[in-house]
Amino acid sequence: MTIGGLVVAAGAAVAAGTAIVRLRRRLRNAEHESRRTSEELNRRLAELFSLQELSYILSDSIQLDRIVGQVVRFAMRFLDARGALVALAGESVHDPSTVAGADGSVAALVGTAIPADDPGLVAQSVRSERIEVVRREDDAGISLVGQTVADSAAAVPLRAHGVVVGTLVLVEPRDGVLSSEDIRLLSTVATHAAVALANARFFDLVRRGKEQWETAFDALTEGMAVVDAQFRVRRANRALATMLGQALPAVIGSPLSQALLGRSQALLDMLEAVRQGAERTPVLVARSDHTGRHYRVIVTRMPGATPDQLAVVLVEDVTDAQLMEAQLIQSEKLATVGQLVSGVAHELNNPLTSITGLSEFLLEQKGLASGDRGHLKVIHEQAERAGRIVRNLLTFARKGPSERSRVDLNDLVQRTLLLMSYDLKLRQIEPRRVLEANLPEVLGDRHALQQVVLNLLTNAAQAVGENQPGRPRIVVIETWADALIHLRVSDNGPGIPEEVRRQLFTPFFSTKEPGQGTGLGLSICYSIVKTHGGHISEELPRQGHEWEGGAAFRVDLPPAPSDAPRERPEAEPEPVALPASLARRTILLVDDDPAVRRLVVALFAKEGHAVEVARTAQHALDLAGSRRFDLILADGQAAAKGKLFVEELIDRHPDVKPAVLVATGDVRPTTDEMLTRLGLRYVRKPFNLRDLREEAARVWAEMLS
Repeated sequence: MTIGGLVVAAGAAVAAGTAIVRLRRRLRNAEHESRRTSEELNRRLAELFSLQELSYILSDSIQLDRIVGQVVRFAMRFLDARGALVALAGESVHDPSTVAGADGSVAALVGTAIPADDPGLVAQSVRSERIEVVRREDDAGISLVGQTVADSAAAVPLRAHGVVVGTLVLVEPRDGVLSSEDIRLLSTVATHAAVALANARFFDLVRRGKEQWETAFDALTEGMAVVDAQFRVRRANRALATMLGQALPAVIGSPLSQALLGRSQALLDMLEAVRQGAERTPVLVARSDHTGRHYRVIVTRMPGATPDQLAVVLVEDVTDAQLMEAQLIQSEKLATVGQLVSGVAHELNNPLTSITGLSEFLLEQKGLASGDRGHLKVIHEQAERAGRIVRNLLTFARKGPSERSRVDLNDLVQRTLLLMSYDLKLRQIEPRRVLEANLPEVLGDRHALQQVVLNLLTNAAQAVGENQPGRPRIVVIETWADALIHLRVSDNGPGIPEEVRRQLFTPFFSTKEPGQGTGLGLSICYSIVKTHGGHISEELPRQGHEWEGGAAFRVDLPPAPSDAPRERPEAEPEPVALPASLARRTILLVDDDPAVRRLVVALFAKEGHAVEVARTAQHALDLAGSRRFDLILADGQAAAKGKLFVEELIDRHPDVKPAVLVATGDVRPTTDEMLTRLGLRYVRKPFNLRDLREEAARVWAEMLS
């Protein structure tokens, strides 16, 4: 081979070697790139699997605490950090954030509230909308929350639906730094976590709202139901179930109208109107056939009504409210009529006093023809009857019992039945007693309570008196006690018509023939029982053939307190005899009624006394100051100087007080208290001659003592 050939061969060899080196280099680079690509692919696959795992974890639960815990643990494990936490933002930018979950080196921060102005990384991240990656640059460290510091950390806001719901903080990741891939992965994790947390918070809000609504729904005292197009109950609260007397599950599916009101068509008509498109119906107040109570019903169409949810029905039990309203109306009636009655009764007292007194005065005269005496007796009896009516009117007008003490209702019943025994026997009425032994006493006015018992028994006796021949006439009076003391009077008479029940306690309302009753009996009972803190009501009659029809009245009274006074036995006043040597007296009469003046003058003049009549109250004051009188008989209503005459008289001439006797028709406790305070004796109008004589004799006897 020539030298030239060798040179060419050597060059070719060098070129081939260079090509081989280049090829090997390319192979090594390709291998390195392949490994790098493979590692990147594996890492991306791992990230995808991890994110898929996180998605499964987050979708597995809607519980906020569980989601937070899973996010914290996943982030700390996947990014190889010493700790991680999730802080949830408050409802407003000024509210503190709360560490809802934490693990690793910051696990102790769970539950920590972070003020909105905290300078630490967590609060800054909640306020920010970008990722924060920080490392310690001095010995102070990085402030996370309060006094908690770290060498390095990364924080990414949790943003979903345009709102920052919190922040995910990674504490001291591997090698103290995060690569761009790590930051991207952290951002992806935060995005998944933010959506899951926002959904969980929304679900929790809906759940709490539902619980609150259901709690309020069941806490309503009014009954509520959702009904379908067939008017069946689809939902109901406990109040409605209680009204219907059924368990709540039994109410669901039942026809509401039938279950609530029974045969009434009114609620069905309201529901039909809603089914036809009405948004709301007029309010219905109806009585239930099942419970006997009155309900106020409102029906409203459901927004976006469907066959399963047609309308909402609100039911309110207004029985007690109606009763209270009726009692209030009754009280107002009694108060108004009481004022009228009081004035009328006072005006009637003077003519009744003169009629009763003068007829009695004439009956005392000798030499009357038998016919005249008979006429006078009728006048006297009818005047006394009118007087009793006036006393009933005044009792009706009284505001309260004048004196209260312990009263045994059983004893009161026994005494009243004894008083009526002859009349009951005459009418062939069988009284039955069902009296509880050891009945607690009540606190009250014995005479007023006896009037209640007497009125109720009298009404019952009159009712059974209308029974057909052959039907027994039975009146039952019962007493018993629980928290209150109860008295019931029932009869087997013809009963009380429905139209009468509404006016039972109305003053002057009576079903009796004219002249047979005043219509005040039950009104007086109502007034007396009310002033004793009790209640009187008409009840359903007893059951059974013997009691078909019939009526019953019940009185409820509070028991007497332990410190209530005992009743003082009434002592009959002893007659006072006036010595003959002191029989002639001078009397000053102060009364503006001529008939009363005529009676008093006739009575005392016949007995030898001198009676001077004052023309006016001022005239009487002048006479009392200029002369001495043995008796000053004054009308309780007489007035002088803008106040009662007797008050002005005692103020001006206190020395005449022992000689003053007041004639009054006012039975109000305030009048009694005033006369007692002044220390004056008084006689009630209309009075009879015996009462007036005896009271005058007592005045004179005290003046002599």
